[in-house]
Amino acid sequence: MTGKTHIVGGIATTVTVAHFTDYHSITFVAAGVLGAIIPDICHSGSKIGRKLPLLSKFIQTLFGHRTFTHSLLFLCLIGYLLTYITSNQAVILGGLWGIASHLLLDAGTKNGIKLLFPLDLTVRLPITIKTGGQVENLILLGLIIIITYFAQDIVYYYL
Repeated sequence: MTGKTHIVGGIATTVTVAHFTDYHSITFVAAGVLGAIIPDICHSGSKIGRKLPLLSKFIQTLFGHRTFTHSLLFLCLIGYLLTYITSNQAVILGGLWGIASHLLLDAGTKNGIKLLFPLDLTVRLPITIKTGGQVENLILLGLIIIITYFAQDIVYYYL
């Protein structure tokens, strides 16, 4: 998936989770957006890879693309690091939901992800799409509809 789809996916995921929980904050959603782009640090051409080129190149050289940073191991490691860095549950959970949205979206692509890294097993959803294609645009539209529906909870919270 492209960066814009991951960003919108992170927003859609966190506003949906906010609807069913007490995390009605901009902090929760912002952490979800950041979490949604973090896994692509392993790709130097990604939005985050261009912002942190040395780190991106190092991770890409060490692990390759869609391996470690697209795994449950990475999700758990980030969760541990976030709880060490902050006690803000909105930041921790928002970031983790954002990463989870990224993993799900990339599992829906033809290349899939190494969800169980370090095992060399590619995980894909039963139906896959081409990154950047027309179907991705339809998914993006669906995510925007989800945001439109569920974001009202956050808007009402701040009114």
